Amino acid sequence: MPEYLLPDVGEGLTEAEIVTWKVKVGDVVAINDVVVEIETAKSLVELPTPYAGAVTAILVPEGETVPVGTPIIAIGEPAEATAGGAPDAPMEIDLSNPAASGSGEGESLVGRIKADRGATRRARRPLTEAAGQRTALADVHDVFNQNATDQHSKVAQLVSTVLDTAEDQARAAGEPGGVEAPAPADPSADAADAADVGTGDVRVLAKPPVRKLAKDLGVDLRQLTPTGPGGTVTRADVEGARSSAEAAPSSTGGSVRPAQVAAGERETREPIKGVRKMMATAMTQSAFTAPHVTEWVTIDATATVELVARLKERREFRGVKVSPLLVYARAVILAMRRTPMINSYWDEAAGEVVVKHYVNLGIAAATPRGLVVPNVKDAQDLSLVELAQAIEGLTATAREGRTQPADMAGGSFTITNVGVFGVDVGTPIINPGESAILCMGAIKPMPWVVDDQVVPRQVTTLALSFDHRHIDGATGSQFLADVAGIIADPATALLF
Repeated sequence: MPEYLLPDVGEGLTEAEIVTWKVKVGDVVAINDVVVEIETAKSLVELPTPYAGAVTAILVPEGETVPVGTPIIAIGEPAEATAGGAPDAPMEIDLSNPAASGSGEGESLVGRIKADRGATRRARRPLTEAAGQRTALADVHDVFNQNATDQHSKVAQLVSTVLDTAEDQARAAGEPGGVEAPAPADPSADAADAADVGTGDVRVLAKPPVRKLAKDLGVDLRQLTPTGPGGTVTRADVEGARSSAEAAPSSTGGSVRPAQVAAGERETREPIKGVRKMMATAMTQSAFTAPHVTEWVTIDATATVELVARLKERREFRGVKVSPLLVYARAVILAMRRTPMINSYWDEAAGEVVVKHYVNLGIAAATPRGLVVPNVKDAQDLSLVELAQAIEGLTATAREGRTQPADMAGGSFTITNVGVFGVDVGTPIINPGESAILCMGAIKPMPWVVDDQVVPRQVTTLALSFDHRHIDGATGSQFLADVAGIIADPATALLF
């Protein structure tokens, strides 16, 4: 049967984390069906399968990071999903004979479960004698608990999936009861087994979407009291634990994460991986490679605020988000016509400065997984409405954590907006592969002198960082002045 190897979905990808499986053992998939969601060093990516057939094994559990080229899922022929014995025959596992059950030296019972997929598939078939089937599955789960070792982590997903599926089928058939994982005879041994497993929650009965939710919210599944059928943890259980934890006050008057409340710890450690690791590497490289110069200018942005209000009323912009960012983006594109060196990059290897005659305009977006900078391709060719739609689409995708590597490649200039946080301005670090970045500050009502009179106006500050290896002060200052001039008086855009 073919094994799907983790592919390189972006340039230079060496590893990725398995975030969510979209399929389970026994599912039949077609070519290009999405089977798994992974997190790379740049973003969350959904992987389609190059094979068609039945899923026979999930080889890497959720939450594990593996190198490119690692087998992550096995997919066989559709007929294999129904092979392995009579439809209604219960699973036959001799728990009294360790050798027969595969628990002897060199092979564990769980290893047999992974290898003997015929027995697993029988448990997944529509059950006419579901009670006997569920009893056998519960016995399997119990033995798995008692014999868990580190090597079992890769098949824990398989065992939980079999139990969940049998329960779903029993409910669909209208049969009473469900799959219940029997309680361990010795609570102390149970705790020791959980420690041996190492992954922490592989013995907790919960479906993959619930596990993913718990991971995102920082909820420890082991601390929850299951309320679902057969002792399964439900989405409501996870959300309820999150709400309870947020209600508990912290020492600073805010809320604390559930893991901190449960463990009573003073510190929490999070692994540096994925998007956050990529961001750290890129920012460090940029800060210590390109000599940054940052300039600021404070301007009256009242005319831009009024223009945004008028655009929102126009028929062309119905259903499209319009904000000052749109005007800033157009101002940047126009100002580059006078100072094209801003839209360039320093090619150290070739010993050249590469000036781009197109604008791939990056919009920095903060996400729960770290900073990403998707860019609008050929922004110079878009109308104002098209530019607004492109920016809205990119930022929405980024907030969902689903920006694709191709959307972040090839940027030529970046805008970052700290004003949405009420921050006046900052000193931004240049995105690698580019030569300048513009920081938008908050637009606030402030006293301003107009015709020798102090009047309230909408005032903001802009900051421009640029690579001083090839962009001199005059070029950087001219570009910043041109952008500021358009923001202060959008009608001056007609001059470019």
